[in-house]
Amino acid sequence: MSAGGDLLHGEELEDEISDEWAVRNIVTTLVPLLAVLSVLQMVSGAVLESFEEQLLENPSLLVLVPVMIGTAGNLGSIMCARLSTQLHLGTLEFSPSNPNVRANVGAIMGLAATVFVLLGIASWAIGRALGGTLGLPRLLVITIVSGMLLAVWVVIVSSTAVYASYRLGYDPDDTTIPVVTNVCDITGVLILFAVVAVVL
Repeated sequence: MSAGGDLLHGEELEDEISDEWAVRNIVTTLVPLLAVLSVLQMVSGAVLESFEEQLLENPSLLVLVPVMIGTAGNLGSIMCARLSTQLHLGTLEFSPSNPNVRANVGAIMGLAATVFVLLGIASWAIGRALGGTLGLPRLLVITIVSGMLLAVWVVIVSSTAVYASYRLGYDPDDTTIPVVTNVCDITGVLILFAVVAVVL
């Protein structure tokens, strides 16, 4: 009797997983979401265009923008993937006191601190080769400050996206990475040029 019950439970679980991963379910969830995010990307492009003159004056910044927002998207994807995995494993508790959450946040901040320093040096070197005059110290300040602010924002957006998806009954594997990468695109540009305005 117990074996039969276990078998029935296993079949129900398999059906539930199949329903969750069904193409129709994924499409109906993602199409509206991707449509909204596409509009957000257009807004991001319009915001970036408003800084065109400043970018052309500073080749280092022109080089830095796509790499900066791409790196933010990568960090967000890492954070979302780790949180989603722990959520599926049942080991995630949405609390700042949770060691798993603190470890993920520490990893993202550590990665950001390392990567954005390297990006600053690389963008300075490329900018100099293109005739730019922006000095390395200023560029490093811009890159590190904006990068770390963006990393904090990535942690907030990623955690919120995973939690919201979970509470709304959506699979975080489907929804969180598109949301985080698109949100970070537009906010990354705004954060970068807010820091540029202060430093320059």
